[in-house]
Amino acid sequence: MLVSRKIFDFISLGCLLWLSCSIIGCDQRDSQSQSAVKLVLWESFSDSAQLAENASHPIPRMRYKRVQSGISDKNQIFLELHAAAMAMDTETYQRLLPLILDKPIPVIQEHIAEGDFTYEDLTRFYLYRIYRYELNPNTTLHTILALNAEVIQQARNCDAVLRALPDQKRHPLFGIPVLLKDNISASGMPTTAGAGALQHHFPEDAFITRRLKERGAIILGKVNLSEWAYYFCEGCPVGYSAIGGQTLNPYGRGIFETGGSSSGSGTAIAAGYAIAAVGTETSGSILSPSGQNGIVGLKPTIGLLSRTGIVPISSTLDTPGPMARNVIDAAIVLDAMKGYDVEDKKASTYYLEGTGFIPRNYSFADKRYGVFIDLLQTDSLYAAGVEILREAGAQIVPVQPKSPDFSDFTTLLNADMRRDLAQYLKLQVKDTARVWVQSAMDVLHFNARDSNLFAPYGQTRMQGVATDTTSDDRLEKIAAQLKVAGRKYFNDSWQKYHLDAFLSVNNRHAGYAAVAEYPALLVPLGYRNSGEPVGLTIIGKPFQEELLLDMGRAFEVLYPARKIPEKYLE
Repeated sequence: MLVSRKIFDFISLGCLLWLSCSIIGCDQRDSQSQSAVKLVLWESFSDSAQLAENASHPIPRMRYKRVQSGISDKNQIFLELHAAAMAMDTETYQRLLPLILDKPIPVIQEHIAEGDFTYEDLTRFYLYRIYRYELNPNTTLHTILALNAEVIQQARNCDAVLRALPDQKRHPLFGIPVLLKDNISASGMPTTAGAGALQHHFPEDAFITRRLKERGAIILGKVNLSEWAYYFCEGCPVGYSAIGGQTLNPYGRGIFETGGSSSGSGTAIAAGYAIAAVGTETSGSILSPSGQNGIVGLKPTIGLLSRTGIVPISSTLDTPGPMARNVIDAAIVLDAMKGYDVEDKKASTYYLEGTGFIPRNYSFADKRYGVFIDLLQTDSLYAAGVEILREAGAQIVPVQPKSPDFSDFTTLLNADMRRDLAQYLKLQVKDTARVWVQSAMDVLHFNARDSNLFAPYGQTRMQGVATDTTSDDRLEKIAAQLKVAGRKYFNDSWQKYHLDAFLSVNNRHAGYAAVAEYPALLVPLGYRNSGEPVGLTIIGKPFQEELLLDMGRAFEVLYPARKIPEKYLE
């Protein structure tokens, strides 16, 4: 059970009053000093070298037109918490590094309970890493879009609660720093979906953000994404947004794709900027960046988690989901976000409340897994992963289902986004003087004012949304037909061979799982000879998240493939 709200508020108020009396003068002096010397943390540089280097990249959409954002000032993002981040001396950071980096949440909580460090230390540790790497042009991933100005105070509040009630049972996520993809609303920070049109959009908390806070999580900040969740331009780089610029992969900056659209969630967690992040997926947007960045990502069953307060593509297919460096952390974050939302038309009461679920022991012996013949023949890492499971006692069943007709998939997304985005803007935009877009067509007109800044890769997909004329009846029929087709793709083999799950690689079968509304968990599988990460994707039936997490945890114990990116080890 969580600490009661009254006790938490009382302690929070006490801490706030104490801090106001004791450090406000220091804060003012810091502010005056920074202003006096015109402190500059980040200096924009010419993109020309990076653009020239990528001009002949073998992947056409990695031939960048821009790397840095032309409309955001990194100094505005990083200046306010600079003193807090730099307050951690090198000696303390080095002491904490082996205790924190890449350690699962239960281990972190044990260290804090034993007094090895505090929640404030934990938060400063991650701020230090963000500032150290993101403000260095040679290591920046262009992944942080906003930081929570209250994050140190909130960490201190958690420490105060722990001291006052050390034996009180709390959710495992209590006091843990988490990053949010910047299409998920969090009060006090902008929610932009990476778009210039929403640069000044400051909505209240999304439903899942409230749930995270209720369980004691610390929202550290917001991260970059493929603009409008990659439903904006055609053939453009994944991980690019007008607000954040080009997100880069820590395993190979400008060499490997980041995956998208939850690009910042993937790159930030891979580089160790927080313990976990939340991404969103319509079709592959959690699985893809998780695979590309060597982390764990879960796309839940549609309806398990609320979408209220998240900038939408499709109310039919959208879902948030956890992204972390290990399955235990992903399970804890998923659990913390659960809760029935009456405002979400697809909300389910399955797994209604989070109870602190952590994956259980699982044996692969005699379990039956459907594996795709074409992947076995063409992907050596996938084949090796399948063989590992076979040696662990799993029964491997090669399958090759017939691909269904997905010709109406784009129509579904266009029609959904035209309606859902307009509805979101109507309900969530409060400051119409600064955010005047009310539809996809308005977005097109806004960007047309300066396409070099706001739409350097065009806006073909947004044009499809703005000009869509699909009727409500037609949309409903398309959604139903795609769901049936997606489920048939899996279910025929499921029933014929009595399978426990399907195994894929990265986001290769994300579209099928999306329209079927089936959950999928990706765990690190290894690295190509080039160093590019790859993930094993486990696809299950609706509301089998806990079983998938059990499977994923068993696999990562059996085959711990993940390695920290070399440039981000220290």
